[in-house]
Amino acid sequence: MQWLYDTEGKRYLDLFAGIVTVSVGHCHPKVNAALHDQVDRLWHTTSIYMHPKIHEYAEKLLAKLPDNLQCVYFVNSGSEANDMAMQMARLHTGAYDLVSLRNAYHGMSPQTMGLTSLGNWHYQVPRGFGVHNAVNPDPFRGPWGGKNCRDSPVQTIRDCNCAEGQCHANEMYVEQFNDLLRHGTPKKIAGFFVEGIQGVGGAVQLTNGFIKEAYAATRAKGGVCIFDEVQTGFGRLGSHYWGFETHGVVPDIVTMAKGMGNGFPIAAVITSKEIASTMSQALHFNTFGGNPMSCAVGSAVLDVIDEEGLQAHSAELGTYFLLELAKIRDEFEVVGDVRGKGLMIGFELVTDKESRTPLAGDQVVDIWEDMKDMGVLVGKGGLYGNALRIKPPMCITRDDVDFSLSVLRKALQNNKEKHG
Repeated sequence: MQWLYDTEGKRYLDLFAGIVTVSVGHCHPKVNAALHDQVDRLWHTTSIYMHPKIHEYAEKLLAKLPDNLQCVYFVNSGSEANDMAMQMARLHTGAYDLVSLRNAYHGMSPQTMGLTSLGNWHYQVPRGFGVHNAVNPDPFRGPWGGKNCRDSPVQTIRDCNCAEGQCHANEMYVEQFNDLLRHGTPKKIAGFFVEGIQGVGGAVQLTNGFIKEAYAATRAKGGVCIFDEVQTGFGRLGSHYWGFETHGVVPDIVTMAKGMGNGFPIAAVITSKEIASTMSQALHFNTFGGNPMSCAVGSAVLDVIDEEGLQAHSAELGTYFLLELAKIRDEFEVVGDVRGKGLMIGFELVTDKESRTPLAGDQVVDIWEDMKDMGVLVGKGGLYGNALRIKPPMCITRDDVDFSLSVLRKALQNNKEKHG
């Protein structure tokens, strides 16, 4: 279920999972069976009429979340979910200004493009009215960082003098966040959006403790806290089911998609009854959100994650993968950073470790294509397109990891022989 085949029968190990979407494996038999059964019963009916699947799935999904998050709105994509969360935050607070982080990705709709703060994704059109992008607490590429900054088995190559349990870099990033709130926003804001690990931005992890302090500052300004679980949710990070749990926070609104449906279009916005009640100010409707097919698939995905122990598997295998990738980092000068948690991993390519200058695009593409030709598919991301994104279906095996490590090492060796 982690392998793909081309038209000539050649197989490829999929380490990108359809952009972090195929969570439990391609064409998983239990998920397929759930869809087939529902297709034979009922494809679609408006959610104005309650059907069993939407009710059953909502209850099962909400049972995975904290008690304050009791209301779910089903939609069709992560962009759509974040767009709705923006509206909810503004309606509930009566404020307009929102904050996200630089290097964040929260969607491509006209509204969410303001939250997305990656210049290589922006068109020459107006965007982002009322949205402020704070300095990103990136311990590898940001202005501050050290050797104990992030929640990962592998830390950055940057050094620092921080004592155990202390992080000067985080203190500086929190001060930058507070400075933005002081100078760039009115007395009250609508909310703060954040990813637990920045996915499209290159699997960038934030400094330990940042989100907790940013949440406190946001709530002090009257805003709500929105956590984007589109890529980090459903056990992928291993230690916890949700990304927000790894940061020790409880959001006011959670958005999710991608692995939620294992490739089937489904997404959701989950919040408290108090915040959800603001949507009653006018009519609201989503034609396909919560349709019977998507709810059947989503419910089966939850079952598979639990029955096959994929969260624990992600923790164990992801840690092994990260530690082995760190050995490759130490072998090759062009590998600047290995980061991540569970099976959400970033592998950043540079010209040299000291300068951390992003590796030239043509070399990154050569490595990327070389891996593909040897039978391994990975993603690319980050502002400079120099981070390999390793986010496979959670059913991969240790043999798969060892095969991918040998392919990656060979691709890097080929690059070294070609470019020196």
